[in-house]
Amino acid sequence: MINPKKIFKLALISMMAVLILAGCGGEKTSGDGKGKDVLAQIKDRGKIIVGVKNDTRLFGLKNPSTGKVEGFDIDIAKALAKEILGDENKVQFKEVTSKTRMPLLQNGDIDAIIATMTITDERKKEVDFTDVYFDAGQSLLVKKGSKITGIQDLKKGTKVLAVKGSTSAINIREKAPDTTVLEFENYSEAFAALKSKQGDALTTDDAILYGMVDEDPSYELVGGTFTKEPYGIAVKKGNKKLVDELNKALKKLKDSGKYQEIHDKWIKN
Repeated sequence: MINPKKIFKLALISMMAVLILAGCGGEKTSGDGKGKDVLAQIKDRGKIIVGVKNDTRLFGLKNPSTGKVEGFDIDIAKALAKEILGDENKVQFKEVTSKTRMPLLQNGDIDAIIATMTITDERKKEVDFTDVYFDAGQSLLVKKGSKITGIQDLKKGTKVLAVKGSTSAINIREKAPDTTVLEFENYSEAFAALKSKQGDALTTDDAILYGMVDEDPSYELVGGTFTKEPYGIAVKKGNKKLVDELNKALKKLKDSGKYQEIHDKWIKN
């Protein structure tokens, strides 16, 4: 006679196996595109969604008169869209900050980040980067005539302004441990705080600071650069096909002279 308990156990195991297989199969056969790599999704929808800054003069800044975002990163994204999809207009821009760009990428709200993002070993654990598309270095911005002439002047009693989620905030604490660091949501807020004398200096990449000088020439960069900040395009980890496609497109832009044309249009220092 067959033991009823054994029959029950076998039935339970069979049911669990069916549920597990159904769950696994469901993800692979989903019709919402989640089972595809990001490059395939981009080509299917016919556009790439890129996270860009809206508050960073020269790289990504919203023009109040047109409502459009303009800058080096914007033009690079358009040129990449033309190389990959055949049309520079096949790109959709979504605003990000240093704090929000990684979560938006991980959530699938954007396909790539082109937003003055420094390639670091720590970030490589979370995302994949393309080759370097811009070389920057961290520096200091001060009001002309300031007693601060370089990082050596950032001592106890001085205040330095930075942006949340940026490598700049981390670096300045290491390079000038006695100074007080105040962090803001974005560069516009940080620069406004410097203008209202909430701090003695503002720190971020020199490329971004040049944009602030372009906005208000009564400020200047001092002390040269004290870090290397190579910018890369970030994509969700594991998307090698997209990284390869972006790198191939970047190379074409550099070989054709288009990259230099975009660089010279925005970066004049």
